[in-house]
Amino acid sequence: MKTTADRVPENRIERGGEGMDLPWDFKERIRRQLGEAGEDFLACYEKERVYGLRCNLLKIKPDRLKGLLFAAGIDTQTVPWAKEGFYYAPDVQPGKLPLHEAGAYYIQEPSAMIAAELLDPAAGDRVLDLCAAPGGKSTQIAARLQGTGLLVSNEIVGARAKILSRNIERMGIKNAVVLREEPGRLTPRFMEFFDRILVDAPCSGEGMFRKDENARGEWSLQRTLSCAERQRGILRQAARMLKPGGRLVYSTCTFAPQENEETAEWFVQEFPQFTLDRTEQVWPHLHRGEGHFAACFQKDDTLLLGREAGAGFGALSGGGKKRSKGSAGTHSALAKKDAQAVSAFCRETLSEETAARMEEYLRTGKLVVFGGQICLLPSGLGSLDGLKTERAGLEIGWIRKGRLEPSHAFAMALHPKDVIRVAELAEPMRYLHGESISCSGQNGWTLAVIDGCSVGWGKVSQGVLKNHYPKGLRLQW
Repeated sequence: MKTTADRVPENRIERGGEGMDLPWDFKERIRRQLGEAGEDFLACYEKERVYGLRCNLLKIKPDRLKGLLFAAGIDTQTVPWAKEGFYYAPDVQPGKLPLHEAGAYYIQEPSAMIAAELLDPAAGDRVLDLCAAPGGKSTQIAARLQGTGLLVSNEIVGARAKILSRNIERMGIKNAVVLREEPGRLTPRFMEFFDRILVDAPCSGEGMFRKDENARGEWSLQRTLSCAERQRGILRQAARMLKPGGRLVYSTCTFAPQENEETAEWFVQEFPQFTLDRTEQVWPHLHRGEGHFAACFQKDDTLLLGREAGAGFGALSGGGKKRSKGSAGTHSALAKKDAQAVSAFCRETLSEETAARMEEYLRTGKLVVFGGQICLLPSGLGSLDGLKTERAGLEIGWIRKGRLEPSHAFAMALHPKDVIRVAELAEPMRYLHGESISCSGQNGWTLAVIDGCSVGWGKVSQGVLKNHYPKGLRLQW
């Protein structure tokens, strides 16, 4: 047995299986942590990692998606802890199917789906995903909200926030705001505001070892301690933003007790208003997943700081506050002529029911100008002034030459029943490459769809669907 003096340096890497190098200290800790099962755990690194995707319930039902994938040569099996989640084989590439670009599914490691399952958001809830990039859990939450309530997805790193925002857009989510803020700056704006909060905290990433060589190279025992300290700071802020009676789920993709069970125990001691309902750990040697930990907490119905539940955002938002550097700016009401242009577009393009709903948004002030673009603000959202905002609800479009130029995000959030003109793409790859396509429909803005899932706009003129798929998204392969 090695003594402390005999131990190899902390960063030393040793073989953990076929083609897999693992940190020596990680292996030693796992053996102490799991006992006899430790060798089974380490042996699983000789196997291929697990692949998964999750059906986007905003666009398609799981059974239909399963059938379409099978027709494309991709066999799937259901993830036990997520009814809309599927395993797929490593030798296929669902990310290259047109349905992926249409937002029919999100490629997501199966064990990561467990956190949003425990959060269990319901229609109308106000939900915060505090560490949200790249968006797997946010888009899973949004699918459960079904376009109702409010989803605030926060990511402090600008580049990652842009990726998060693009995934929010691709999945057709209309009730989400994407922010780029430190948790401590959100707390006074959202005091006791949210019904549900997910903290998928930055961690030492041990569950990424089979996927990411960098995760193995960056790992150290010291890093697990540093991550635990950071995680507790984030949880302190999350506790204050949750309503009495609300639910908080804390999750990591690691196996370190300091970041998992010990942090959960610390939290209920630090915040006696919370009780720990349950914990779940997905182990790669026991389950079909790379590994994930989740702890579900319930906040009692007493007030944390003596404030009226849910009053924080409205009370602290509004004008007069200094705007953060990098903020897209506050929103403003539509000018009369711009509102008329939106109304004209709705009458010409949308179904009667959807057009009437948009008119109601105009009357109630939910359609606003934000960062030079017309946006539909989610219900229950106050002013964003002073907050670094990547996406302020659903982007509708811009006014150009007195007419509304609809955004790609608007198309992705619509269903075929919501519009007058629909073009079901027989050759979707041509559209995704930016080509114009023959189309026999009536002239005007037309929703392009793939197997019933919206994928973008086209504009029919003289039998041709002129392509309005964004140039930055057009496929090069």
